[in-house]
Amino acid sequence: MGGIFNTLIYLLTAPVRLFGRSPRFRLAVGAVVIVAVFFSVTLWALNRFFPSGGGAPQPMVQLPQLPPLQPVSSASYVIAPVAISLSAIGRNLDAAAPRDLVGKNSNPVSSLLSKADIGISVSRGTMSVTGKPNELTVVTPLSGSMQITGQIAGVAGGVVGGITGLLDSGLGKGLGKITNQVLDQKVNLRGQVVVRSRPEIAADWRVHPNLTSQLSLNNTAIQVAGLKLDVGNEAAPFINQTVNQQVASLEARLRNDPFLERTAREQWDKMCRSLPLGGGKTGLPQLWLEMRPIRAAAAQPQIDARDVTLTIGVQAETRIVPAATKPACPFPAKLELVPPMDNGKLVVNLPIDVPFTDLNALLEAQLKGKHFPEDGSGPVDVEVLGGKLGASGDRMLISLLVKAREKKSWFGFGAQATIYIWGKPALDTQNQILRLTDLSLGVESEAAFGLLGAAARAAVPYLQRALAEKAVLDLKPFAADAKAKIAATLGEFQKSGVPGVKVDASIDTLRLTGIEFDSTTLRVIAEADGSAKVAVSELPGL
Repeated sequence: MGGIFNTLIYLLTAPVRLFGRSPRFRLAVGAVVIVAVFFSVTLWALNRFFPSGGGAPQPMVQLPQLPPLQPVSSASYVIAPVAISLSAIGRNLDAAAPRDLVGKNSNPVSSLLSKADIGISVSRGTMSVTGKPNELTVVTPLSGSMQITGQIAGVAGGVVGGITGLLDSGLGKGLGKITNQVLDQKVNLRGQVVVRSRPEIAADWRVHPNLTSQLSLNNTAIQVAGLKLDVGNEAAPFINQTVNQQVASLEARLRNDPFLERTAREQWDKMCRSLPLGGGKTGLPQLWLEMRPIRAAAAQPQIDARDVTLTIGVQAETRIVPAATKPACPFPAKLELVPPMDNGKLVVNLPIDVPFTDLNALLEAQLKGKHFPEDGSGPVDVEVLGGKLGASGDRMLISLLVKAREKKSWFGFGAQATIYIWGKPALDTQNQILRLTDLSLGVESEAAFGLLGAAARAAVPYLQRALAEKAVLDLKPFAADAKAKIAATLGEFQKSGVPGVKVDASIDTLRLTGIEFDSTTLRVIAEADGSAKVAVSELPGL
């Protein structure tokens, strides 16, 4: 070591030997050189063998505690149109209604046939369903026969006035001929039944069909003693009675059918849950989105040429929690009836609370190891070794541990310092990032930069400008993860356990709408928009 120092002293004092011959002068210069060399070698050794460590700085600034963020539950909702195809309604009714009507009309309309037996056998064809605003129409063709056996009752003079509608213009000539006439005739019947429905949703989760029916038969006549006797009306009372009984039975079954409540309960139970956000390989903190449905509403059915559409809306409370939960979600006994709603809309609000400790990790990942100026220009190189966030009032504080090195320094040594930069957080909703605006250097940083050289202190404004561009928190991973997790959950909704029921639900966009913070936590408000609809192509049997 002595030889190295002697060599250094010899080299460094060469100018003195050449230009200064005074022993005292040479001694003074040698002492200065020795001190400079020793100090420089010491700094070099410290930098070489004990390099400055990274890690986040410990802020010297004592920040007042902010009031803690209050627990918050946001309102989310889904408005889903349930479109029931008219073809499904037609198939369901066609399968439920009897196809044949067989019986007797025991109370003839005409007194002429009071002694005759009237047997009726009618079959119906396939039902067809059509729709128009506020009304469904079901048409069923009828075909069959009416068998009349027995005899025509005697005709007294007082009866003539009551039967004039049944006989033709030959009444006066043929009355005597038809008295006690024996009958055995079969008459073909043709007609149709038209059933109209104006369905309504009731508050008890039931559908009231409000059915009315109308029977029409073609004109049907028989010849008795050369006279035409219209007997179509003889079949109408029996057919009408049977049709009315079937319509009343169908009305009762539909009013009591819980298919709407059953489907709603299934989806209600799927909504009542918590689903994971973040965690795993995302690099985000493990959080859970709790959904708790609290309200159900419906608008009255809308009818068109293809479907009957029931619009159901469900409102839920959503919040972010640190662990999985099992919320209690009692199914509402009553359904709120509301005016027409926006069909097929899904909105999920997400208040995501992120601790500053997790944000510090994101900040360091973005800034640690960065050099300013990035292009290497300028007299100073400033390297960021670590960063940390704090908050006070409406501002945030970034404390940065930096190492500054003056490039023109003879020995190229650097110094470390913690600098403090204040800024107001602003959410860039379009780019989904949080940046700081109105940046200013904390007064504590002036003292820290006092340890550095003049060139390093001159670089502070540049560093501020660079931080304004680089000191941002990219929140897109939060938004992307939330969107993916919600979309995955919606996939479960689409696996309906009811045959013939198809559920389509999707998240189209997820945007960040606001921020809040206290001393330890940043709350990011997100809103996911999507669509939802239900198509019913098969109905359960009546």
